[in-house]
Amino acid sequence: MKTRILLISDIHANFPALEALGRQIRVRDFDYIFNCGDSVVYAPFPNETVQWLRRYNVVSILGNTDLKVLILAAGKSFTKPRREEKRIMYTRTLGQLQPENLAFLSSLPQEQHLVIRRHRVCLFHGSPENAAEHLFNDTPEARFAELAGGTDCQIIITGHSHTPYHKKVRSVHFINPGSVGRMFDGNPAGSYAVLTLTGNKVWVEHSRFQYDIEPVVRALRKNNLPAIYGEMFLRGRKLN
Repeated sequence: MKTRILLISDIHANFPALEALGRQIRVRDFDYIFNCGDSVVYAPFPNETVQWLRRYNVVSILGNTDLKVLILAAGKSFTKPRREEKRIMYTRTLGQLQPENLAFLSSLPQEQHLVIRRHRVCLFHGSPENAAEHLFNDTPEARFAELAGGTDCQIIITGHSHTPYHKKVRSVHFINPGSVGRMFDGNPAGSYAVLTLTGNKVWVEHSRFQYDIEPVVRALRKNNLPAIYGEMFLRGRKLN
C-alpha cells in the first residue's frame, strides 16, 4: 500500500495557475496535499486561492508574504520590502481578503511536523532553522548536512526559493516542489511535486504545467497594480 502526497508552495495568489494544476491532475486522488506557504501576495486572487486550500483540506503553513499580511492585519507595519511597488501588493491583498479567509491564514502555523507511514515529515517555508533562508539545488551539501544534523525529520519539505529539487543528505530527504504561481527560472510554467511513500521507500517526481497568464495580467491591470508584476508572470523572472 502506498501514500501519495501532492506538494505545492509559493502560489502567490495566482489562482489561474492553481486552477490549471487542478485540471492537469486529479487533486482528490491524493491522500494529502502539503503547501509550504507564500499562498498570497503578488497576484490579485487571494480569496480564490485560500478558498481552494480550504476546500481541499490542504495542510498548509505560513510563508513570509502571508506573515506580512497578518502583520498589517494586526495594525502593525514592517520595514521590508521598502519599495512602494512591493508594499502596495501587501496592502491590496489585505484589503481584498474576506474575513473568513483572513481567519484561515491567521490559524496557520509556521511549520508542520507529521508522521506519515512511519516517516517523520516536516514542512518549513525556508529551512528548519530560518523561514527566510533560501535553499537551492546548488546550495553546498555541507549546509544540507548541518540542517539534517539538527533535526529529527526524515523528510523536509520547503519552499521560498521557487527552485525544484530533491536530494538525500545524511539519510534526510530535502524536497522543494518549486512554485505553483511564480517561477523565476525563465519558464513561467508552474511547478509541483508528488511524494510517494511505500514502506521505507521514498519517491519524488517533479512536474511542470502550463497555464493561461493573460487573466493574471488583466486582473493586475484592472486593479491598478504595478505593471512590472504582469511582466514577471509573463517572463517567469524576478525583476525587482
